[in-house]
Amino acid sequence: MKKDIHPKNYQPVVFKDLSNDYAFLTRSTATSKDKIKWEDGKEYPLIKLEISHTSHPFFTGKQKLVDSAGRVDKFRSKYKKHLKDKDKS
Repeated sequence: MKKDIHPKNYQPVVFKDLSNDYAFLTRSTATSKDKIKWEDGKEYPLIKLEISHTSHPFFTGKQKLVDSAGRVDKFRSKYKKHLKDKDKS
């Protein structure tokens, strides 16, 4: 292995899944201005996640519905002219 390629500034950090409030403490080089008081009474940097293994459909087996209808409508309105031209041919 190559020497001195890994960072040396690892610190305890809390990662929190905002979709289900699951949080875990681990070591990371990630930094944050946000802080959280952990179960041991100490304060740690907080990294907010939108998805983790506790909310990802692959790991949970449950499909989460996303506002895809809004996205489809937005796409259709944006490319309405191109869609009409393709329907004519």
